[in-house]
Amino acid sequence: MAAKIEKVSIIISKGSLEGIYPGLIMANGARAEGIEANLFFTFFGLDAIHKARHEHIKLATVGNPGAGLYGCKASADLFGLGKDDLIDQVKDIITVGEFYDLAAGGEIIFT
Repeated sequence: MAAKIEKVSIIISKGSLEGIYPGLIMANGARAEGIEANLFFTFFGLDAIHKARHEHIKLATVGNPGAGLYGCKASADLFGLGKDDLIDQVKDIITVGEFYDLAAGGEIIFT
């Protein structure tokens, strides 16, 4: 029998609905199963958590069960974004190295 997954970190790099929703659904399903879930929004995936652009995305499906939402520092810097530009559910803007530390010991999914 395979070991039970206890943590999953999902990288969302596309800003389209088909690029964002699979990661949100996977995180929501993980939380429903008691699995720790974190989402790392990078490049155009930042649109999902950008206050001015996220209105077409329903993040409540992930925000309610307690998944951690994080923005990518390199991408935020590239687009000139700060934490105040992101929705309130975002815990922080972190570096790729910090993301790997956060993901350590779990599975990483790239969407």
